[in-house]
Amino acid sequence: MYDKFYKYLEFERRYSLHTLKSYQTDLKQLSDFLIEAYELENPENVDHQMLRSWLVHLVQSGISSKTINRKLATLKSFYKFLKREAIIEILPTSKLIAPKVAKKLPEFVPEKQIENLLNDFEFEDTIDGVRDNLIIEFLYGTGIRLSELINLHELDVDLNSKLVKVLGKGNKERLIPLNAELVNLIKYYLEKKEGGTYNKTVFLIVTNTGNKLYPMFVYRVVRKYLDQVTSIDKRSPHVLRHSFATHLLNKGADLNAIKELLGHSNLAATQVYTHNSLEKIKGIYKQAHPKA
Repeated sequence: MYDKFYKYLEFERRYSLHTLKSYQTDLKQLSDFLIEAYELENPENVDHQMLRSWLVHLVQSGISSKTINRKLATLKSFYKFLKREAIIEILPTSKLIAPKVAKKLPEFVPEKQIENLLNDFEFEDTIDGVRDNLIIEFLYGTGIRLSELINLHELDVDLNSKLVKVLGKGNKERLIPLNAELVNLIKYYLEKKEGGTYNKTVFLIVTNTGNKLYPMFVYRVVRKYLDQVTSIDKRSPHVLRHSFATHLLNKGADLNAIKELLGHSNLAATQVYTHNSLEKIKGIYKQAHPKA
């Protein structure tokens, strides 16, 4: 039963390998719990109370509300699939209540610190130095996700039109404009890469050995350079995506336009950045208004 569900996620929903592993982990934990607590091996025979007891067990084990909510989403998706396949008639998940999650504002690098890194910091004029510069500029200049950066092909970039084609979540394509400095940096990097001694590859940005980028490589590059200019707790590729969105909003960009640039499926995911913008407005108000 589980295998059929995983194939559905992989081939019909086209979920990434990372997402599939998360689903498999969640359902394996559920299966182990049902066997231990109820001696039940067939997930289609569960009821609401059994699933609720698993969620209570997770809470008592100290699992965070955010993680429990993700596991609950896995449960709901799995049992919707079983109902669609006519394996069950009633959804045992319909009355399960998700624990509340404290909302955290996306952390971002202040504009001045980003300017210091991109305008004043001296990257080495080597293929590796130019590559590192391009990684930082690309993540901040386009707001793309880490996985999207890693999978960019040279042919995805149209330097004449100053556009990059990005394949996002759910295999949805979107076009993102490139600023002039980023276009020039891509051209320079491609020249450096052309003169390199490693094997050619279809990927736009590559490692020191000429192979496809991988997540930890990009994390190390981003951390190395953000360490030079900021003391914020999170110094990751995703922080540059948050910075891209927050700075656009602070400059008056339309929220719907930011949504399209980020590749969000709904506006609610983008609206979280308005909180950062409001904090800035409150700060200006307190400094400038005589009654503040």
